[in-house]
Amino acid sequence: MFSRVLVANRGEIALRVIRACREMGLETVAVYSSADAKASYLRYADESICIGPPQSAKSYLSIPAILAAAEIANVDAIHPGYGFLSENAHFAQLCRDSNISFIGPRSEAIRTMGDKAAARRVAEKAGVPVVPGSKGKVTGEDDALKVAREIGYPVLVKAAAGGGGRGMRVAHNDMSLRAAIQAAQTEAQAAFGDASVYLERYLDRPRHVEVQILADEHGNVVHLFERDCSVQRRHQKMIEESPSPALPKQVRKKMHAAAVKLMKTAGYSNAGTVEFLVDRDNSFYFIEVNARIQVEHPVTELVTGIDLVKEQIRVAAGEKLGYGQDDIEFRGAAIEVRVNAEDPANGFRASPGRIVEWSPPGGPGVRLDSHATPGYVVPPNYDSLVGKLIVHKPDRRTALKALDRCLDEFVVSGIATTIPFFRRVLRHAAFVSGHYDTGVVEDILSGTE
Repeated sequence: MFSRVLVANRGEIALRVIRACREMGLETVAVYSSADAKASYLRYADESICIGPPQSAKSYLSIPAILAAAEIANVDAIHPGYGFLSENAHFAQLCRDSNISFIGPRSEAIRTMGDKAAARRVAEKAGVPVVPGSKGKVTGEDDALKVAREIGYPVLVKAAAGGGGRGMRVAHNDMSLRAAIQAAQTEAQAAFGDASVYLERYLDRPRHVEVQILADEHGNVVHLFERDCSVQRRHQKMIEESPSPALPKQVRKKMHAAAVKLMKTAGYSNAGTVEFLVDRDNSFYFIEVNARIQVEHPVTELVTGIDLVKEQIRVAAGEKLGYGQDDIEFRGAAIEVRVNAEDPANGFRASPGRIVEWSPPGGPGVRLDSHATPGYVVPPNYDSLVGKLIVHKPDRRTALKALDRCLDEFVVSGIATTIPFFRRVLRHAAFVSGHYDTGVVEDILSGTE
């Protein structure tokens, strides 16, 4: 087991990892940009090191700065959290080249699964259904037009190295495809340094369901059931829940098995998520792997009782999973909402600034993962997430009632947050019934029942 871990991230996930390490008896080193110099969670680490100015490129995305901090602090492992360098294969390899363990998948797996076109090929090899699309990256507009005419419009242009909805465009005809290719390539180059794109048939209003995987370095792979993350705005997840409220039992079991088979075929280890789209006939299709811990991992922790961050650390240290598939029990229902510093009344415009009042809810089955405190200044430089509110109850109906109560109790002033919007979601008929899809946010915003 490790003795000293550097946490190469910020905000609530940095605090989450620090807490897990402390409970395991591991020392922690927190890194921070000058914008986060007064972050409250820094005091929980054994040491903290400033790695640069507020700009991500010069701090949290600076591999030289983070590796220098790791060497100065004499750590033997780095946990990247999510975002930033968590799926950077080059960073993972440099860590291992420096004899520092990377708490995540091996660089080869990150490289393969991070390239969506390559991941599709692994899925096809494993016999996992994929959305019809190009066999790999499209080489230009002519190639894209040929593929689109073969699979049929509408099509989705996707960044091969993408994530988080960036580098994605829908095209309904040849003209719009040409524009979509150019726009997606420009956005992908800016976001990921890679302009490569590929095409998939666009599924109209599917559900988005992901399966949580844990795999050790001894060939053992288990699933920790699924999360439904269909409540999205511009491909950004807003609410996640487990179990998925609309999947038939047999479809759920097949999806779990497909996710495990894919990860075994890929030779994957550590935590990861296999993501699927589900059409109106409950046919499911693989779309991508997230080779990291997910923002929404608390949902799975609550319904299984398994600490995913601690498991990441144990697996990275070479330990075997301490259980098999039949040992993992599913309990109740859990729902998470992402509390962002955004103003829903003004197009979800970012709302950085000083938090005046921060009075979170509580009660049985209520969890809040957050680094925010009264007086904390939300910087404008990073993702707007300030907290994740999760409730866990015996069934979905009870969980929804508890979440509704928690949202009414949650008081935040000084900044705008997404809390008012979530109140609207919990009163929308389609969401309450469980029969919603990725278009539900647009329905709510447009006033459609």
